[in-house]
Order: sequence, then C-alpha cells, then structure tokens
Amino acid sequence: MPVIAFQGQPGAYSDLACRQACPGWITLPCASFAAAIEAVHDGRADEALLACENSLAGRVPDIHSLLPEAGLHIVGEHFQRVEHCLLAVPGTEISDIRRLHTHPVALGQVRKLIRELNLEAVPEFDTAGAAELVAKWGRKEDAAIASSLAGELNGLTVLRRNVEDAAHNTTRFYRVAPVPNFPDVSRNDTLTTLLMRVGNTAGALYAALGGFSRHGINMTRIESYMLNGSFTATQFLMDVEGHPEQPALAAALKELEQTSNNLKILGAYPRSLARSGT
Repeated sequence: MPVIAFQGQPGAYSDLACRQACPGWITLPCASFAAAIEAVHDGRADEALLACENSLAGRVPDIHSLLPEAGLHIVGEHFQRVEHCLLAVPGTEISDIRRLHTHPVALGQVRKLIRELNLEAVPEFDTAGAAELVAKWGRKEDAAIASSLAGELNGLTVLRRNVEDAAHNTTRFYRVAPVPNFPDVSRNDTLTTLLMRVGNTAGALYAALGGFSRHGINMTRIESYMLNGSFTATQFLMDVEGHPEQPALAAALKELEQTSNNLKILGAYPRSLARSGT
C-alpha cells in the first residue's frame, strides 16, 4: 500500500489532508518538513504532502527554503479546509472547561470561543499534540482545539465543531514525488510551478515577467525571498496557468530564460477542483 508523509503528529490537519487527498494510503507523520522530504528520498514514503500557504496565515516559510533544493517534483495540489473542533475527555460539559490548549496560530483563530467561554488560552506545540495532552491528563478542566481526526485518535469527545472565527480558513498543500508526472499536454487545467532569480536592479522583475503578459499567461501566485541573506538577488516562486509544452507558456518560458537566472520547473500538475468551488 502506498505511503504519504506529512509534517506533524497523527491527527494533525496535514494528516487529515493526506487521507482526503490520497484515500487508502498509509500516512506517515514526520517531525519536520525536512524529515517528510527525507522520508520520500529514503523510500519510506512514496510521496509527501507539504503545506505551502494558508488563507489566513499566508505562506509557509519553511517550504520556500526547503523545496528548491529538495530534489522532489510537485505532482499535485490539495486544499484543506481547517475546521477546528473543541475536544475534551468523555463526560465533559462545556461549563467544566477552564483551559484551552492548542497551537498559537489556532488560538488566534478561535478568539470568539475563548471570550464566550472565558477560557485561559494555553499555547502548545501543535493542535494534534494538544489533543494528545488533554487525553493523557484526563481532566475535564482542560480542552483542546484540533481536528476531529485528532479527537478520534485520542479518544476525545467533540463538544463543538467549526469553532473557528473565519469560515474561509483553508490550507493549500503541494503534493511532491521523486519523479515528475506532467499531465497530458492537451489538458486545459494545468498549473506549473516555477523558480527563478533576478538581480536587485531597476526593471529586472518587470523584464522577467513581461513575457507572461505578452503571451496571455495568468499568474496565480508569486512569492519572493532573499537568498542566504543576500541583498543582491531575489528568488521568486511562481504558480502559472498552463502546461510547459503548450505554445503560449513555452514561449513565455523561453523569454524568461533570457531575463532571469536559475530558471527551474518544480512541477506541472492538474489544478484542484477546489479552485472553482466544485
């Protein structure tokens, strides 16, 4: 049975994402993104699912530093709605709770609940870990914010579902594998992820990106970050619509090769149906 690695503990939202993106696959928890990538390299996992951005928190910095040198290829994307649950030991009433444990980011996403119940917010290493701690303590005074999967795996009761302040809290993941798996060139729903560098000079980025406009290529994401603390060049990670072998994107990439450095295609893959709300 195939295995997919993720960063986090069993029951983490990344674990849930793996189960939904790859039904029937074995999920492999890893302590870090680097460890998940290494699990694919050493054959313990066939693929990895790596969080790259969140609709509330923004980009995931670790991925930007690790993915370019990971030696893996993006073969898909997955969008996972973050649905926070209020979890407690069986028999707990909401009025029993005094302390709420979860990751600091999740605490910031359930402020209304904390105010409503007048709870003490206690930051923990991660959401699934908070659920594990609450189960271990067995105290009705302590509850956790985590996924329903974390509650199920730790024998906790879901007291409330969807307690997050924002209904649009969604995390996007890159699905990565040892070898590329480009879609058929005839498909019209392909995304391509690129990496490039430009010098910090006047008009450098304008010159590099002009080809996309000239050839009608839509860019769905662009992120910039410095390389090794240098102020002389900037690296860009981009998602663009189209297949590298389709004429329009192929022409834009040819121009990009002349106006940027270290151009690399990290992957081409089908666009998720979640982008269109289906």
